[in-house]
Amino acid sequence: MSFLIDGLQYSNWSEGIFRQLRAGGVDAVHVTLVYHETFRETVTQVERWNRWFERWPDLIFQGFTADDIATARATGRTAIFFGSQNPSCIEDDIGLVEVLHRLGLRFMQLTYNNQSLLATGCYEAEDTGLTRMGREVVTEMNRVGMVVDMSHSAEKSTLAAIEHSSRPIAVTHANPARWHQARRNKSDAVIGALAETGGMLGFSLYPHHLKGGSACTVEDFCTMIARTAERFGTDFLGIGTDLCQDHPDSVVEWMRTGRWTKRIDYGEGSKDAPGFPPMPSWFKDNRNFGAIAAGLRAVGLSADEVGAIMGGNWARFFASSFGPARPARGRNAAE
Repeated sequence: MSFLIDGLQYSNWSEGIFRQLRAGGVDAVHVTLVYHETFRETVTQVERWNRWFERWPDLIFQGFTADDIATARATGRTAIFFGSQNPSCIEDDIGLVEVLHRLGLRFMQLTYNNQSLLATGCYEAEDTGLTRMGREVVTEMNRVGMVVDMSHSAEKSTLAAIEHSSRPIAVTHANPARWHQARRNKSDAVIGALAETGGMLGFSLYPHHLKGGSACTVEDFCTMIARTAERFGTDFLGIGTDLCQDHPDSVVEWMRTGRWTKRIDYGEGSKDAPGFPPMPSWFKDNRNFGAIAAGLRAVGLSADEVGAIMGGNWARFFASSFGPARPARGRNAAE
């Protein structure tokens, strides 16, 4: 059975988008619950989703384990898995990792562009790697079954997280820097380390991460994926669209600025166009995943490889990542 799974979306959720998920046959999606929000504000977002699950139970439900992907397929619904794009939700309390895991948080980025209490973001001039708290939090995330996501983290910090983590980590939404130089895109060293350790790389469709931006063609995008597969293998590759559908441009200010500055931080892209860039014409919403699958076949990937990239690899990763850790073995067993 080949699943369709998106490794990251942050949309302005509505019944219309939930119906598009179903029209596109999306079995599961990792949704960004929060960015800079505190713990209590994060709980408020969980409450908001609970109301949506209650209102549209025929379309969506909350996913907790990988088994929920098969349940979603069998019942014609989409399983929603929560994630955070910054560790603000745990504030400075490592005990909140387990609390949030019990509420359904299955992914947490150690940084969102800036230095955090845990690691260095990709916008910082100096990358110090994992902090003391960062190492402890990674170990705790490993224990409870919360995925370490380094999508917005700097190079040294990302490699340090891969090395320190006793379980494979993920970069849920980024592309190879050799294809397009963007602060968030990842080096061959990072991609190779993910491949070697059983991690995951979700290819992003956010225009600032694409060669040619919004004008990037499906052929260029799929050729990039095929070249990455040739170089590093296929088993750790997936899609993480970073779809930010239906948001007003003002939301970008919260994403980039949060509470850490009084100035507007435009981030990647032109200061003359600080809002959301238009998506490529061939991927506007969740009904367009077929264009990616067809594009991957057109550039020479086999049916099995396409199925793995479109969701099979994420399903396997979810199955090994969301449960409690097994007894420690290997490089971190004696720590």
